[in-house]
Amino acid sequence: MRKLALLCLLSFLSIFGAITARASIFSQLHGVVHDPQHRPIANAHIELHATNSAFSKSTTTAPDGSFTIPSLPLGDYILTISQPGFDTAKQSLTLASDTAPVLHIELHLGTVQQTTSVTTDANTSNVNTVTPTTLISREDIAQTPGADRTNSLAMITDYVPGAYITHDMLHMRGGHQVSWLLDGVQIPNTNIASNLGAQIDPKDIDYIETQRGSYTSDVGDRTYGVFNVVPRTGFERNRQAELILSAGSFLQTNSQINFGDHTEKFAYYASLNGNRSDYGLSPPTGVVIHDASNGYGGFASLLYNRTPKDQLRLITQLRADYFQIPFDPDPNSIGNQQFQSSGLRDGQHELDGTVAFSWLHTFNPSTVLQISPFFHYNRADYESNPNDTPVATTSDRSSTYAGAQANITADLFPTKPGRNTIQAGFYSFGQHDNYLFGATFNDGSGTAPFSTPDSASGGVIEEYVSDNYKPTSWLTFIAGLRLTHFQGSFTENEADPRFGTALRIPKLNWVFRGFYGRFYQPPPLLTFGCTAAAIANGTCSIQNFALSTGTSFAPLHGERDEEHQFGVQIPLRGWLLDADTFKTRVNNFLDHSNIGDSSIYFPVTVDGALIRAWELSLRSPRLWNFGQAHLAYSNQIAEQRGAITGGLICSPPNSAECDVDPNYTPVDHDQRNTLNIGFNATLPWRTTASTNVYYGSGFTNGGFDPDGPPADPRYPNPYLPQHTTFDLSLGKTFSEKLTASITATNVANRRVLLDNSLTFGGFHFNDPREIFGELRYRFRY
Repeated sequence: MRKLALLCLLSFLSIFGAITARASIFSQLHGVVHDPQHRPIANAHIELHATNSAFSKSTTTAPDGSFTIPSLPLGDYILTISQPGFDTAKQSLTLASDTAPVLHIELHLGTVQQTTSVTTDANTSNVNTVTPTTLISREDIAQTPGADRTNSLAMITDYVPGAYITHDMLHMRGGHQVSWLLDGVQIPNTNIASNLGAQIDPKDIDYIETQRGSYTSDVGDRTYGVFNVVPRTGFERNRQAELILSAGSFLQTNSQINFGDHTEKFAYYASLNGNRSDYGLSPPTGVVIHDASNGYGGFASLLYNRTPKDQLRLITQLRADYFQIPFDPDPNSIGNQQFQSSGLRDGQHELDGTVAFSWLHTFNPSTVLQISPFFHYNRADYESNPNDTPVATTSDRSSTYAGAQANITADLFPTKPGRNTIQAGFYSFGQHDNYLFGATFNDGSGTAPFSTPDSASGGVIEEYVSDNYKPTSWLTFIAGLRLTHFQGSFTENEADPRFGTALRIPKLNWVFRGFYGRFYQPPPLLTFGCTAAAIANGTCSIQNFALSTGTSFAPLHGERDEEHQFGVQIPLRGWLLDADTFKTRVNNFLDHSNIGDSSIYFPVTVDGALIRAWELSLRSPRLWNFGQAHLAYSNQIAEQRGAITGGLICSPPNSAECDVDPNYTPVDHDQRNTLNIGFNATLPWRTTASTNVYYGSGFTNGGFDPDGPPADPRYPNPYLPQHTTFDLSLGKTFSEKLTASITATNVANRRVLLDNSLTFGGFHFNDPREIFGELRYRFRY
């Protein structure tokens, strides 16, 4: 705890001692207003309104016709420009995080009856960033089949290339360590794959922006994916509340009540939610047994514009979840010959709470400061029935994080806004972990039970500088450096440069982009529950247990990634195609393994990994005033090489049994082809329909031994079966207050063995068909 307190103190003191940088969900908007002869128009009124809420900002143009609006959350907006004697112009646009687009707007001379000139920038290419992004709104979440359920990640997997669920975990771009940013604040969680519950309820999200690699240096260290969450704020409400009730197959319900309001300076939003189902995790058979889940939580957002230059934001959430661990009831099944789950009656309790406070101060239109202290508590307790066979296992872990990030952005040339934007800042947190691992042996071996506690403290301090330079409107360069200092039981330091460029081809408006960057991921603090002294004198029971199974434990070190990426955006008549290819080389690849038949994840690092892919996403405009289509496709190869170097390692390392193939082999979550195609339609009679088709070519681990008979003769090939599912949702609005919908996921109820990693109950079949109805009732209070 002393180390934790010291690191927290350093975090807060550094706020006032360092030059700092921008927030990750915010953008700036620059523009120039001129007449048909390209003469600047001064004192034109600029009004910016959020498309889906009452949030707005206004300003006037300077004598040279320029304007700047800072501190804008990412999302969709309508820009209105008006001036006496000219027609009013409107323009729709979408703002991405960490960008500063520059608009050139021409006002036409007014007529006797002034008309409105409407243009749109929806689904256009973006030369302001080199990061491939996908922006999903709360309307997308509400319409996408099953996406608004608390523990669903369909809002990501249905729209983002290379994102899928296997062994109950989200995987993306060949890994599963992703970063969540809540209201621009990165919420730390260094523990790999130990939680099953949601970080945030999808119903509380206004927008979520998914970034896939090619990050500027102000965005963290997890190259696989970054999720920027803009929560609901209350600006979309006027003393309004919404009650959401649902019920369906597997006795499921997923309900919420939320309410919000706003004034000119203040907005609030709050919600309470609860869910339960007899189907929670992917089962090891086609039959769902001992698989109930339930959870409840709350969320609140407060936003106060104290002055035109000062904004205060507070985000807080708390939730608790419970998951039964499913099992295969047939002790003689093929699956139970590899992992005996028939005697297990396990469950996992989880608790997660976050508080993030932000102060945004605008010094002038081109310089904005953000300071954000935060606190995060995360707990995952895996507990067994004492009579479990062959082993009743307990694994309780809790982590406490406290720290801060501070951000400033400034234009080097205020007279040319957006030309050269520089950022510098830091991100830091202290962490304290407690861990308890125990086992009771009911296999008749006579092995004595044990229960081993452990704790550790550590933390991270990161500093960065980043420059975004636009010599012309069609060319952008980025360059930056991120410095990381990790302190735990050992110390690691890393310096990561990042470079990129985006080039727009005139007239075609195609945008080509390239990127090179390096990343460092701090490791989990605890590998297992034992002190170094206990290991040295041979009194560590878990170490002795591991040795009896041919494994042992070694310290975990940070993962280091090197990424190369190239991409292109192609707009055509309102359609936007985004294609990219990347290659990521990894040293100390963070993954997970399990000891014996414990069914519990232990973090490990593998000597190296190589991930290669090309990806494609496609978004349509509104077709025939009917609906919008989306497509996400990935062709990916995720491989690893060498031995496990940290965490649960093979023992003794120099034995013949621990020899590994030095060549690259597929990781257990390698899936070569992943495709999602969806359509959200607006139909007559105030009805809606949404569909999604998912195709996966199958995960590796079909035949375990290429030189002998497969472990399961039903799956003799290296990859498990391909699988396709179809989801459908139908909705109807009866009045302004009442909306109802019915949703079916995996309509055909096609079931296949999805994955046979021995975690959380052993093998994993894909989700069965689920049918449920939802009722939304809005009212004023």
